Amino acid sequence: MGEHSLNKKQGITSLRIKRILITIVLILISIMCLFWFVLLFVNTTRSNGELGRGFTLIPSTHLITNIKNLYEGTIPILNGMFNSFVVAGLSALLCVYFSTMTAYAVQMYTFKGKKAIITFILAIMMIPTQVTALGFINLVSALGLENNFIPLIIPSIAAPVTFFYMKQYMASNLPPSLIEAARIDGAGELKTFNLIALPLMKPAIAVQAIFTFVASWNNYFVPSLILHDDTKKTLPVLIAQLRSADWLKFDMGQVYAMISFSIFPVIIVYLILSKNIVGGTTAGGVKE
Repeated sequence: MGEHSLNKKQGITSLRIKRILITIVLILISIMCLFWFVLLFVNTTRSNGELGRGFTLIPSTHLITNIKNLYEGTIPILNGMFNSFVVAGLSALLCVYFSTMTAYAVQMYTFKGKKAIITFILAIMMIPTQVTALGFINLVSALGLENNFIPLIIPSIAAPVTFFYMKQYMASNLPPSLIEAARIDGAGELKTFNLIALPLMKPAIAVQAIFTFVASWNNYFVPSLILHDDTKKTLPVLIAQLRSADWLKFDMGQVYAMISFSIFPVIIVYLILSKNIVGGTTAGGVKE
């Protein structure tokens, strides 16, 4: 009896030690992740001269000056913010909706060539954007869509990575019997998808919406090739333009201020959608 009690105490002690170690590791990782945000916001409060003198974590008093100089400069930051919101928001919305619809069709229907289609879609994941950039730019020019948001939004509908994630999530969290029950009750396919499949996919949709929004928000390569007018450019292009300014006009404080402004919307989108990530995945579903 005594030996059993001793083994039990040792097991509890071992479990507590493991939990303490895990907590310490998580705290260290959190500090490492947040450190760069703190450094960014501290540098936003420093002047160009102070930034040239080296590293510090002590905030300065030039935050308002940097913001004022940024807004009064030649870079249309408000236009860039609006452009990035339009492109990233519509890209995320269209991507998650149509990728989920494609995954639904592939997962819930049986047809010839199904495996070949899945293989083809996944093979597209292996093709880098840079490889197809020249042909894409030629196509955009031929269609007269240069300096337009359409080439940045519409191609985001075809997202193999999002499709693959949605299909895998759907395979384990969307019971086929639930879809069959809806069909027996007389619901159309589009109604079944919108009212039954989509609500059960909320956690996956939230995750992919965040990833797609951030990827589109940070995208520099394609917008820099398509957008030419300053009033049409997105924030990453404007940040690069500000960093490459003439050395007489170069102000690192403005650069940090602009980067800070570009990060805030991403944090807000994450906070809005993150509550759905850990939510129940098949609430209201049936068990097979």
